[in-house]
Amino acid sequence: MEAKQSFRQDYTDHVELSIFNCGHELCQPGHTWGPGIRDHYLIHLVVAGRGSFHIQDKKYDLGPGDLFLVKPNQLVTYSADSEEPWEYYWVGFNGACANRLVQQTPFGADTPVYHGQDIPLLQESLYNIYLARGLDPHSEALMVGYLYIFISHLIREAQALEPRSGNSSSQYVLNAIKFIQFYYSHDISIDDIANSVGVSRSHLYRVFMSNVGQSPIEYLTAYRIGEACHLLKTGKLSVAEVAVSVGFFDQFYFSRVFKKQMGVPPSRYLERLEKEHRE
Repeated sequence: MEAKQSFRQDYTDHVELSIFNCGHELCQPGHTWGPGIRDHYLIHLVVAGRGSFHIQDKKYDLGPGDLFLVKPNQLVTYSADSEEPWEYYWVGFNGACANRLVQQTPFGADTPVYHGQDIPLLQESLYNIYLARGLDPHSEALMVGYLYIFISHLIREAQALEPRSGNSSSQYVLNAIKFIQFYYSHDISIDDIANSVGVSRSHLYRVFMSNVGQSPIEYLTAYRIGEACHLLKTGKLSVAEVAVSVGFFDQFYFSRVFKKQMGVPPSRYLERLEKEHRE
């Protein structure tokens, strides 16, 4: 068996949740990644051996059954033990709902490490993601489906450890996100979102910043632009039609916001994707 089996895709078509890479590796003694940052979420599950994970001046010594989470733009280093190097499975992902899903797992702001309860089930889920690997639409959808299953197992373990109250701040955020997902194409305001979950505008801002790391307007805007990217990729709608479809009723304002988020105006978005795909 190879020491490392992995899959990586540079072009992803699922704006909600996209897999960047996945795989399984039996590391060489002392094998190290970092210090460096990722532009996506990355979860490792250690199934054998030992190693260490360094983040924010903290060091975690890990072994079988431990999982560790790397968030986008976090400076981290992880190393295999020199005598008993670890073996792990991993998945890297991102997307409009990635942060919301991660917020519901056992990982917290100060707890990037978690010891799993049902290791065989978690391992099987990660391996299924790798088995489904491929660049065609069927494979991409299947990989994302298995990723949802993997995250659902982690969410279930989190709920078993600490049942969440229906009135908790995280629940307000989840309800607000559901409202956004249903009504983003309408002319909704932050007051509309706050009223839908029964909290004040200022309280909604606080719980979003605490749980998501973004303000409600930032999340709404990012969600709309993500949906706009998906519509542009179909090539069936004009820029003006896409703008209206995602809740922007001023095409020029939409173009400004889109360029700020994506780095290019919507009229040139497909050109950039095609160029990146060729490279």
